[in-house]
Amino acid sequence: MCEHCGCAATAEIVRLTDHTSTISATAASDRSIEIVTAILDENDHQAAHNRAHLRDHGILAVNLMSSPGSGKTSLLEATIDAAAGRFRIAVIEGDLETENDARRIRAKGVPAIQITTGQTCHLDARMVHDALHALELETIDLLLIENVGNLVCPASFDLGQHANVTLLSVTEGDDKPAKYPTMFRAADLVLLSKIDLLDVLDDFSTQRAEAHVRALANAAEVMPISARRPQTLGPWIDWLERELAASRTGAAPPRRRAGARRQASG
Repeated sequence: MCEHCGCAATAEIVRLTDHTSTISATAASDRSIEIVTAILDENDHQAAHNRAHLRDHGILAVNLMSSPGSGKTSLLEATIDAAAGRFRIAVIEGDLETENDARRIRAKGVPAIQITTGQTCHLDARMVHDALHALELETIDLLLIENVGNLVCPASFDLGQHANVTLLSVTEGDDKPAKYPTMFRAADLVLLSKIDLLDVLDDFSTQRAEAHVRALANAAEVMPISARRPQTLGPWIDWLERELAASRTGAAPPRRRAGARRQASG
């Protein structure tokens, strides 16, 4: 949790920006709150509001989580290209500083709201709520949320998403699910990214990576992809299409994993 990693140690400014300017700036509280349950309960209340708001507009929201450098933004760029004509996409970007990633998405002609969190190492439901009000929801089918690069805290905060997708780059080591169980236990889909590098790596096994996910009692699909090889993206785009259809029909309830999250934290 954040009181351990230090992101709540100082008051910072959380900023939202679109392609023109800063939309809003909010000073984070400078008080340290001891009762973690109260923080999560308030976040979950806001997340439920976000989810209902998205449901009313027929939008599928996907929370992308991973360590820094695993290829989240490159995957988003490749997804926009591969899904052209199938989804109307918008993106929320989370980083401590800079608009670098949002600029890359906007260059693809897709609306992107950048959330810069200061020293906070994850997005939360309130930040996403503010970003939703900066988007034209009537024009969106699929909302992709790129969380702050971090394999710990993002998994503990419900944003109002319908699904969690965790990226594991082949450059990181196939044991990351065992080392960071909370993140991979919360995943509804695990993407093994940068598989184009497997030709030059001999220490990453896709089988071992999947075995570590299964050891967490998680039956989520483990899908190898490469943003540099568009032919590998078909299963990922099909998965998004199925999730969107399910979310609109109510066939699949929102998978918050709150019980697993709190059990892992406790």
